[in-house]
Amino acid sequence: MITINNLQKYFGEKKAVDIHNYTIQQGDMIGLVGNNGAGKTTLFRLILDLLKADTGVVCINNADVSQSEEWKSFTGAFIDDGFLIDYLTPEEYFYFIGKMYGLSKEEVNTRLQAFERFMNGEVMGQKKFIRNFSAGNKQKIGIISAMLHHPSLLILDEPFNFLDPSSQAVIKHLLQKYNKDHNATIIISSHNLNHTVDVCSRIALLEHGTIIRNLINVNNSAEKELEDYFNIVIEEEIITDKFIETEQHTNEEPTI
Repeated sequence: MITINNLQKYFGEKKAVDIHNYTIQQGDMIGLVGNNGAGKTTLFRLILDLLKADTGVVCINNADVSQSEEWKSFTGAFIDDGFLIDYLTPEEYFYFIGKMYGLSKEEVNTRLQAFERFMNGEVMGQKKFIRNFSAGNKQKIGIISAMLHHPSLLILDEPFNFLDPSSQAVIKHLLQKYNKDHNATIIISSHNLNHTVDVCSRIALLEHGTIIRNLINVNNSAEKELEDYFNIVIEEEIITDKFIETEQHTNEEPTI
């Protein structure tokens, strides 16, 4: 499904992504985890050809994403609310997305029924533009629009952000069911380890743009290893901060 080879992306002197080789198979459900600045969103943007790589290539179904348009017809993605056309109502936006993929209004309405519990009566029929919705409901609109045409590849960046606990539970169920029913490849990023290990069978741990661990997750088996890793990172940061404070105090001139 997706192959990544010798992929690098720099912002100035900072290396944001550095992945030598990584493969994602059809039907995989992958969770990308890592601290802020680990490279998760940048990697998504490279996969979706929203950024130009400095070196290397991303291929979807053996097609270089930077050279082919074929992959776009079966790919759905939501990175942030910049993907939305916020001067439309949700209904107008869903029909627009449906039309792009050859779906009639009737087909769109039928497919939206699967998301009724997720929308919770707060999205459709509100008679207001997307820009006037809460961050949580914008998130719902974006996720639904990414799934509406039944893509075989679905990419969601921080899908649990801004959602209340009930909506988080619903979207976890929807993603698992969609993966099973359509044999879809789903890649999500999240800072929430619990949600990620609940829904993903593989976890890719990113650090400074590099995948440092590729974990098989059976019955949440990856949870402890991830918790141990992030606890170590926190402890190292605390030690570093204390060292810097000590150095600064030592270098201060004595008061007479």
